[in-house]
Amino acid sequence: MSKPEPKQDSKPKIAESEKITINLGMIDLGQIDLLVQEGFYSNRTDLIRTAIRNQLGTHAEVVKQTVARRSLVLGMQHYSRADLEAIQAAGQRLQIQVLGMASIASDVSVELALATIESIFVLGALQASAVVKAALAGRIH
Repeated sequence: MSKPEPKQDSKPKIAESEKITINLGMIDLGQIDLLVQEGFYSNRTDLIRTAIRNQLGTHAEVVKQTVARRSLVLGMQHYSRADLEAIQAAGQRLQIQVLGMASIASDVSVELALATIESIFVLGALQASAVVKAALAGRIH
């Protein structure tokens, strides 16, 4: 009996987080280390994530209103080659506006991207091939 073939996922694997770098003063860093040492947090990252989530929670209503006002897609928006080909066939162009992550499939050609994407505004992360990003650089705000 043969093993069934693993199912191929049509969407690319997308990171669920993005690494950032911050600079902190020695006193702030020492206080964070003290709280970690005393068991309030498991590590520095845990404290920083908690602090960020608390601040985002404090400003959640402002974020919600701004997302609605700017007509932003909240979360993750993926554009496949088929999506962009359909846009092109309809004679339309995209104005991509995302709070979260926008991704353009790796098989999207520069020509297709230029023909279908008018502008890109992403608060978060944009994933696309290096050549597509370079071609769209003037349209990314």
